Amino acid sequence: MTSYTDLVAAITATDSGFSAHVSDDWKQGRTTYGGLSAALCVEAAQRAFPEAPPLRSAQFAFVGPAAGELSIGVKALRQGKSTLFASVDLVGEQGVATHGTLTFGTPRESHIPAYADVACPAVAPPDACKPFHKGDTSQAPSFIRQFDFRVAGGGRPGTGEPPEYLLWIRHRDAAATSLSALIALGDAPPPPAMTLFQKFGPISTMTWALDVVGLPDEDDDGWRLLRSKSETIGDGYSTQEMHLWDSRGRPLILARQNVAIFV
Repeated sequence: MTSYTDLVAAITATDSGFSAHVSDDWKQGRTTYGGLSAALCVEAAQRAFPEAPPLRSAQFAFVGPAAGELSIGVKALRQGKSTLFASVDLVGEQGVATHGTLTFGTPRESHIPAYADVACPAVAPPDACKPFHKGDTSQAPSFIRQFDFRVAGGGRPGTGEPPEYLLWIRHRDAAATSLSALIALGDAPPPPAMTLFQKFGPISTMTWALDVVGLPDEDDDGWRLLRSKSETIGDGYSTQEMHLWDSRGRPLILARQNVAIFV
């Protein structure tokens, strides 16, 4: 497999931005899976603006398929004293594949005390949880082999329980510790609406909005707890809420997705 670290290291600067090559082991069907597309956008923006403050928020529209040789264009929309708004287009053979709007912001002092109401669920540690993927995974998307998934709770397929995943996840590439690697990881599990599927059918993420509210420590073990919960399902679409914590229970990413369902 092409590790995340090697894939990102191969991104090269061009006259118009950056270029990247995505190998088949990072695909979901005929396209790069959404989490990696978003991660490539973030990686390119950070390289285009190396002095930018921390990423605070990002919105991605997955417009079309992205595979093979890709170009990445980055443009500053507005840059002030403390914030930078940038747009990123990931472009493949068929045109724009992913469009991203990224917001970077410098930390600032405030008289308001720190506050967070994103309690991490109490679950067993990863080593005590069973693997998410069992048996033959030859029909599963290629990219899942890049990650380790463990079931920590959530709805069980075929039981009628609410559509929710509660999973421990991490990169198999232990060197994948960057912010872009964290974003790639956050979209690795399937939509929780799939727990209600009576038969297999394709899905496609349309939009993903996320807020970065924390970063792991340098001595972090790489495990992340992801809770992904469907809020609405209808007309062939699903909206879902997503929360990502580190193994110490601190929130890292809060997100929402809109997913197209083809069953």
